[in-house]
Amino acid sequence: MASFAVTERSWKALLQQYGLFVSFLALCLLLSLATDRFLRTENLLNVLRQASINGIIAVGMMLVILTRGIDLSVGAVLALACVIAGDAVRQGWPSLIAIVLCLALGGSMGLVSGTLVTRLNIPPFIATLGMMTIARGLALSYTQGQPVTGFPADFRWLGAGTLLGIPVPIFIVSGIFLLGYVLLELTPLGRHVFAYGDNPSAAHYSGLSTRQIVLFVYVLSGALSALAGLILVGRLNSAAPTTAEGYEFDAIAAVVVGGTSFDGGQGTMWGTILGVLLIAVLNNGMNLLNVPSEFQTVVKGAVIALALLFYKAIR
Repeated sequence: MASFAVTERSWKALLQQYGLFVSFLALCLLLSLATDRFLRTENLLNVLRQASINGIIAVGMMLVILTRGIDLSVGAVLALACVIAGDAVRQGWPSLIAIVLCLALGGSMGLVSGTLVTRLNIPPFIATLGMMTIARGLALSYTQGQPVTGFPADFRWLGAGTLLGIPVPIFIVSGIFLLGYVLLELTPLGRHVFAYGDNPSAAHYSGLSTRQIVLFVYVLSGALSALAGLILVGRLNSAAPTTAEGYEFDAIAAVVVGGTSFDGGQGTMWGTILGVLLIAVLNNGMNLLNVPSEFQTVVKGAVIALALLFYKAIR
């Protein structure tokens, strides 16, 4: 019996550590056999470029979920920040100033959400759902429902530019993942985020600035959403008030599939990276195989459900 228990724990440890990576490799192998277009260089670069937007949002989402929260407003915050910044640059503002404005607007909306959670004790789901509705409504009102288009090349560079033949968004998301890893694994703030998520009461009584920790992750989530929006706007040369509808669900899917627990305090940046790549490859594969768009949503929902069941089973 003891030997069986040790073996069971060993298998669970192996599944926790390598299960997602093996699943990702299996999906890539399956798609490479199903279609010869999957492994083409241009398609792989396209997968990474598409993953960059969800990846940047997912880093902020992961930090929020680590603190037992959720941010449903990321798509709407992205849209509002980008239509205002896009309109500013179209009216003659320097592109750099418009980019800073966009990031500041995203961070400010995250600050409002964080304040609702920390000061008014509103549950994160309700607070960010409210912010989602407000931001989307403001974006529609600001533009009268019309897209903002026609941006200069320097404003679009973050999304449409290349370096050494590689799309700029790939460099940006790589840098964000690296900074996120350093923050979580190598800084006191990262340890405080894990400590708060593991036990908020214990973190409070141990002297940690728990309100500041929660405010920080929501501000960062908003700013990263705005950054992802700049990449999306650069690619499309358009900022529409309905942009990024449903993006919050892809980000949540990537984070959950990557092993971050809704109970807080448990997750890794490597897991989130793999989760983002798995979702991106899944989306790309379904497009290559001409899977109807309405069924793609069903597949992604099933993936999230299976991931939750899997992590519950091995813990």
